[in-house]
Amino acid sequence: MKGLKFFLLLLSVVAWFGFADQSDSDRRDPPNMVDPNANRQTQALYENLKEISAEHILFGHQDDLAYGVTWKEWHKKRSDVKDVCGNYPAIFGWDIGKLGKLDRNIDTIRFASMRKWMLEAYKMGAVNTVSWHADNFVTDGSSWDVGQNVVSAILPGGPQHGIYTQQLDVLAEFFKSLRKGFLIKQNIPIIFRPFHEQTGGWFWWGQPHCTPEEYKDLWRFTVEYLRDKKGVHNLLYCYSPDVFTDKEHYLQCYPGDEYVDILGLDDYHDVSPENDPSELTRRLRLLVEMADEKSKVAALTETGLEGIPVATWWTEYLLKNIKVDPVASRIAWVLVWRNANSTHHYAPYPGHLSAPDFMEFSRDSIILMEEELPKLYKIGKGKMPKTTQNQQP
Repeated sequence: MKGLKFFLLLLSVVAWFGFADQSDSDRRDPPNMVDPNANRQTQALYENLKEISAEHILFGHQDDLAYGVTWKEWHKKRSDVKDVCGNYPAIFGWDIGKLGKLDRNIDTIRFASMRKWMLEAYKMGAVNTVSWHADNFVTDGSSWDVGQNVVSAILPGGPQHGIYTQQLDVLAEFFKSLRKGFLIKQNIPIIFRPFHEQTGGWFWWGQPHCTPEEYKDLWRFTVEYLRDKKGVHNLLYCYSPDVFTDKEHYLQCYPGDEYVDILGLDDYHDVSPENDPSELTRRLRLLVEMADEKSKVAALTETGLEGIPVATWWTEYLLKNIKVDPVASRIAWVLVWRNANSTHHYAPYPGHLSAPDFMEFSRDSIILMEEELPKLYKIGKGKMPKTTQNQQP
């Protein structure tokens, strides 16, 4: 009898932790997402990113906790960004290229360490986004090996389709292994950004190497396999071309509203002093307009200036050309690329000539760092105080 009472008590405690923090708004029908069965934390993140983007932009950095310009594999949550401004990024970017083939990804991060840092980022209340530099499934070369029509080969009926589904099995296992919680563990939300920059020709999935219809078919198959066959319900799917000329160009390979949650843009071109930064503003405005039309989230999913040789780049090039337009500024986040070494880095580190300007950038009212985030994983908790950030600088 005592054992039964203890079991019933434990069951009630588990139920309380599972449901006590759900308000009425938590129990409403899921938002218009790719996955109608997404867990409630993933639903909440999606709705809160929409809410936040009306007033604020989350700042992100690739591989932030894994290494910096002068350090590797630190185990105490070290971050070049935090070393400069005293705060972690709000978005943490990762890449799963080589998953299932090696114990490290294409940037030498141990997948075991990556999993730990992703869980830590979620615990901090921050967001994880994952890109996938998938190897060439025909030649076994890298993502940059464009010698074969890989997309047609891995679609259903293609000679390498079985190899592709085996790789998706590995991805599904990894995504489902990302679990956090007390008593009841939940899969943490991940923004998944596969087959990025397809408007360029440097990856095997780029436009010169497959037709728009083949790209769309690959995207749809990937989503349906992960969501429907493997039961992965903690993903938001992000479509992120490189620079584009107009809406028609952007949507040329778009797989459809039912397969995309977030409209992204990777743009390293327009943020260089050698080019016209107003083009960044123009493209972001078009991006946000398309996201509004489709009731999606918009984001500047990759950007940056390698080495950051301009002392005021953060405020005079990046921030200024986002804030100058009240529509363009309604992106949910901006992420800069990784800090590999002293010549290949996109965020400042202590002593860098742009560090003072980055501090000013990080303190701007429109930018959110990790400590400033609302509760992104609870529905209805993403609203921030009104600011004047959309005024011209």
